[in-house]
Amino acid sequence: MAPLVTAIREPQGGGSQAFVSDLARGLVSRGHEVHVYAATGSEIPGVTVIDTGVDPRSLAATWYRAAGSPGRDPAAAGPAFASAYSAVRRIRYDVIHNQAGTWRGVARVDAVLPPYVPTRSVPWSDAAGDGAIFAGRLSPEKGAAEAIDIAQAAGARIDVYGDVYDAEYARERIDPRRDAPEVTVHPGVPRTSMWAAMGRAAVVVCPARWDEPFGMAAADAQACGTPVVAFNRGGLGEIVVDGVTGFLVAPDDIGAAADSVRKATQLSRSACREHAERHLDLEWSLDAHEQLYRRVIGLAGGSPVT
Repeated sequence: MAPLVTAIREPQGGGSQAFVSDLARGLVSRGHEVHVYAATGSEIPGVTVIDTGVDPRSLAATWYRAAGSPGRDPAAAGPAFASAYSAVRRIRYDVIHNQAGTWRGVARVDAVLPPYVPTRSVPWSDAAGDGAIFAGRLSPEKGAAEAIDIAQAAGARIDVYGDVYDAEYARERIDPRRDAPEVTVHPGVPRTSMWAAMGRAAVVVCPARWDEPFGMAAADAQACGTPVVAFNRGGLGEIVVDGVTGFLVAPDDIGAAADSVRKATQLSRSACREHAERHLDLEWSLDAHEQLYRRVIGLAGGSPVT
């Protein structure tokens, strides 16, 4: 069961959507029969996608807003998921896996599975890159405006890739910067295009202003051989090796992040790639999912595992 707030298709709406696509295709490649129940407009090459009939635009009220700002209404998702699960009941499955972190609020969490990246599909180069990149939705928690501040303080050109998620934030914090020297704002692009852009960059900046659950852009960057400069928050501290594959600085410290952007070219791009291959590869994630699925199936009448 995919997140229903966006369609699962390129360009993906976020890391969760990208991982659902990777997970489904990876499991199919291992011989599993996989059906992905997703919002209308979804498409995953090589995978059976079942249209739930849910228009993702109807769930705009459920979108995450930084600091729980007014307007978010998680209850609005109820009818959509009721419709989706009605469709699921028509087929008997061995495992139903719901990709929704909000279950933590209503159910015990038995396992946390890693959402790693398909490094084998990601091209990389050890040649020196140029400029900085930010990749993520244009919303306060992702820190696009801070990324621009950091690049400007470092005297670096920056390309910002991302679609508008919070219209007020984009209008107030990003639009006035679109004509700034050495700043280029792009819409979201397919992942293959994003990987190519990251591979050409000297550094990928991830100034998250929330406790990032994982940090797909940072993992993708290292797979491309590109160092990461990030605020040390949430999962970013677990996937970036400080001083080896990037630099972790105190949250909201623009000056320290700018200094780190200038130092990023001193880091080994091959070390970034090696770390991604050894520790952030999708195959490890597929292993973990298969192990959990086998355990769930073996419970035979026990309580569901979430």
